[in-house]
Amino acid sequence: TTANQSMKVMGQDVTQKQTQTFHFSYTPVSVDDNGNWTIKQKIEGVVITIDINNNAVSYDSTNPSAANNALSEFFKQLVGAEFTITLDKNFKVTKVEGRDEFIRKLGSANAQMEPLLKKILNDDALKQMADPTFGVIPNKEVTKGEKWTKTMDLNLGPIGGYTSTQTITYEGPDEKNPKLQKLKVETKLEYKTPGDADSGALPFKIKSANLKADSATGTILFDAAAGRIVESDVKLQLSGSLDIEIGGTTTKVDLKQEQSTYVKGHDTNPAAPKK
Repeated sequence: TTANQSMKVMGQDVTQKQTQTFHFSYTPVSVDDNGNWTIKQKIEGVVITIDINNNAVSYDSTNPSAANNALSEFFKQLVGAEFTITLDKNFKVTKVEGRDEFIRKLGSANAQMEPLLKKILNDDALKQMADPTFGVIPNKEVTKGEKWTKTMDLNLGPIGGYTSTQTITYEGPDEKNPKLQKLKVETKLEYKTPGDADSGALPFKIKSANLKADSATGTILFDAAAGRIVESDVKLQLSGSLDIEIGGTTTKVDLKQEQSTYVKGHDTNPAAPKK
C-alpha cells in the first residue's frame, strides 16, 4: 500500500508519504464437515517507509541491519506473528485467533502504545487483514457482466471507523492473459467519527469529519484453475476536513489522500532473507 497525504493544520502544510509491504503466508490446517477451513496466517516479512515533511524512517525485514531508527524495534515485532483463521464455505473470515499474543508482542517494543493497539487491533480489524485474500470471490459460477456486493465495517477505536461497500463486476477473461478472469471493483467509503467510549487513547479527539472518497476503483485477476487471486490493484482518493480537539481547543484539518493497494500471490516466499 502506498499513501500520499497532505494536511493543512492551523495554516501549516504537513505532508506524509507511506509505503508498506506486508508478506503473508497461508497454510491450510484442516476442514470440518460443514466446509469451514482452519488456516494459519503468518507475517513473513515487512518493508515500511514513512516520510513526514521529508523526514523519512524505514525498515526492511530482509535487511534488518540497515535499520537505525526508533521505530525499527516496533516494526521488527511484526515479523513472525501468527494467526489462526477460520474461513467458512463462502470464503468469509469468521474468526481470527492470536490477537492477544500479537498485541503483547508489539507492546513489548513500546509499552505506551499497548492501550491504543488494543482499541485499534480489534477482532474486525484482524479479519480485514485476511479478507482481501479471500473475501471478494462469490463462490459460485457467474456470467460476464454479473455483479455482486461486499460490505465491510471497520472500527479503529479513537481514529474512527469506515463502512466500505464494494461492487464487483465479472468482466470475463483478461485481455492480456485469457487464462485469468478479470473483475472490476468500485468502492464507496463512509467515514464515522469515534464514539466517546473510544476517546482517551490518543492526545487528540476527532469531533467531526466530512470525508469523501473519489475514484475508488480497481481490478482483480483470478486464477480459476488454482482457485485463488493472482493480483489486485485498487486506487482510492480521499478528501475533506476534520475538526480535531486538542487540549480543549478545536482545530480544523483539511485532508487530501491518494492511496494505492496492490496484492500479488506467490508460490514461494518473496520475503526470504537475501543471501
